[in-house]
Amino acid sequence: MNTNRYEKESIEEFITIIDRSFPEVKELLNHCYVKLIQSFCGQESSYFLPYIAIYSPNNMIAAVKAQMPVFKIVAKYVGIFEVVCINATCLLHHPMSKLKQDNPHLWLELHWITTRERGNV
Repeated sequence: MNTNRYEKESIEEFITIIDRSFPEVKELLNHCYVKLIQSFCGQESSYFLPYIAIYSPNNMIAAVKAQMPVFKIVAKYVGIFEVVCINATCLLHHPMSKLKQDNPHLWLELHWITTRERGNV
């Protein structure tokens, strides 16, 4: 299976289960950007440890973090190693961030969720 397809299907399954089992938590995810991160470890990167990053705007971060037990249960169910929550607002505005140059697509997605929360879009 190609990597992008695996990422897309894993995220879709994660969000679908949350939507059907925890609709109030799914409402939080509507304000976030959810991405599957693929990490490799071990000799010659032989162990694949996928995890989910939930990028949240600053004004939603506390509510998202409060639901981490739900996210972790669902992630383990779909075969995801871990879930992390990242403050998208801080990441975008950090003076040392090179996100815009290194990953313009992610930068744009994060910019979208953070400006949408301020009502600018």
